[in-house]
Amino acid sequence: MFIIGLGTAVPPRRFAQRECWEALQGTALEAGLTSRSRAILEWVLCGENGIATRHLALDALTEAFEMTPDVLYARFVRHAPALASAAAGNALADAGCAAGEIDAVLISTCTGYLCPGLTSYVSEKLGLRPDVFALDLVGQGCGAALPNLRTAEAILAAGRAKKVLSVCVEICSAAFYLDNDPGVLVSACLFGDGAGAAVLTKESRPQRRNVEWKFAASQLAPAERDVLRFEQRGGMLRNILRPEVPQMAAGHAARLLASTLALAGVDRERVAGWVLHTGGRDVLNALRETMALSETEVRHSTAVLREFGNLSSPTVFFVLKAALQDKVSDGFWWMSAFGAGFSCHGALLQVTSV
Repeated sequence: MFIIGLGTAVPPRRFAQRECWEALQGTALEAGLTSRSRAILEWVLCGENGIATRHLALDALTEAFEMTPDVLYARFVRHAPALASAAAGNALADAGCAAGEIDAVLISTCTGYLCPGLTSYVSEKLGLRPDVFALDLVGQGCGAALPNLRTAEAILAAGRAKKVLSVCVEICSAAFYLDNDPGVLVSACLFGDGAGAAVLTKESRPQRRNVEWKFAASQLAPAERDVLRFEQRGGMLRNILRPEVPQMAAGHAARLLASTLALAGVDRERVAGWVLHTGGRDVLNALRETMALSETEVRHSTAVLREFGNLSSPTVFFVLKAALQDKVSDGFWWMSAFGAGFSCHGALLQVTSV
């Protein structure tokens, strides 16, 4: 399978982390927090924690404090189809592919629910064929991009499609929740809104750099499910984020890398590029330490985190796009993402120039 087109999209408004802290001051939400909770928010939003700005589907930051089920649902309904369609349209343009050529569309999200799903809205906005195979994938959290792409690989291998459109979209601002739990507080400071998309085929596109999906694997650890997940409280999504996530994620990611490279018969030294889901600064630092990576090797993940925050499932699309634009050396690249489940996914890509 080849990735012949990539596209990303974010809301137009970008907010600095300190702006978020300043907007919270004097609100009823702030008044309901303990002094310890306010100190945590100030430390994350005003300190050096790897994130400078985030794009949020808000016209003003005061909207972020309107936390009711109806307001959050309306935010998802308004922005998820639009961002998913924008990223998908950019991927089609990058691939030089018309909407009518798409045989299947797969869309992943975890920050909202629609029935019919996002594929209905995106198919309409893009003008996909009425007979397109449309599949909505939910509940996989930050790691959803790779299972989505593996599903596309299976559809292409089965001969059921010639071109597949893979999309991940998260309106994390439609899942904002605030209380005195440290994990909830940190989550509110990490996540941004965005969408990523790829056009996938069985054959490479001539006269351009090729990205071939060579080998993929996943690990699922249900016993660690409660370390990172969503729950419902008061009709709203509430993120559970435990302190052990960085080390746990790094351990799973390192083991998956080693086992996948062994199965593929590829030495670690041959990996020239790293496309890693960021999670946050502590997660990225844990990945670097456990997988013996340099700052240079994770620079694209670091840059995406700094500008956009944790975009959840679309993150690896942003990192892959940045690595390709930066002209990282040809060869094997490792893509990895992890999230709720606890799940960890990895894929070996082979990048070659014309």
